[in-house]
Amino acid sequence: MAALRAVRLDLHVHTVLSPCAEIEMIPPLIVRRAREVGLDLIAITDHHASENIEAVQRAAAGSGLAVLPGMEVQTREEAHIVCLFDTLEQVARWQGVVYDSLPPVPNRPEVLGPQFVVDETGEFVREEERLLLASMGLPVEAVVEKVCELGGLAIAAHVDRPSYSLLGNLGFVPEGLALAGLEISAHGDVAQLIARFPGVADWPLIRSSDAHCLADMGARMTARLAAPTVAELALALRREQGRSVTLAS
Repeated sequence: MAALRAVRLDLHVHTVLSPCAEIEMIPPLIVRRAREVGLDLIAITDHHASENIEAVQRAAAGSGLAVLPGMEVQTREEAHIVCLFDTLEQVARWQGVVYDSLPPVPNRPEVLGPQFVVDETGEFVREEERLLLASMGLPVEAVVEKVCELGGLAIAAHVDRPSYSLLGNLGFVPEGLALAGLEISAHGDVAQLIARFPGVADWPLIRSSDAHCLADMGARMTARLAAPTVAELALALRREQGRSVTLAS
């Protein structure tokens, strides 16, 4: 068996590319905060965009922090899905699918907030003019299917919330949906959620911060992994080959 180690992780972190994120969410500060709170692995999951991931990876070089490419998307049903990948090439291909499915509407930064692409130092590169806070034209089944086809993992985001979540909007997980798991909010109550939706007990659960500011970030989950990869996370969520996931209380 490959050598396993305990990895403290947060798989839902936004940068200043997400219009709802604070201006402090730039690569060097994200990396510094991650190490301060004891994180070993994070995923950058901006809304419908991936352009700041490589900058965070560059900022994390040599820090001991691993950074997975990711994205948070909003399906046609207004359910949020966290999509995780191993490589920038995978997430770039997914980005093309997402952009093709978003409405061609400009952002209104004075209302929704600016959408900044930055470099690894946090310096301004450009402003994304496309509206990122919108629903894709794809239903949840198509989103999950395509993410899996690209070799990624799809996780239903903050399912304990009443809005912008799979359970909040649909009231159930569609049969046969190839999700890797369900995400509970940072301070969500698992027992209460299972009491409302008993089927949740049958799913692998993760707990992430959905950080939009530095103070939100934290190690709310530990996994036993051999490497910080999507394949290892999939094994951990299924509790196979000695891998596992443990939620913080």
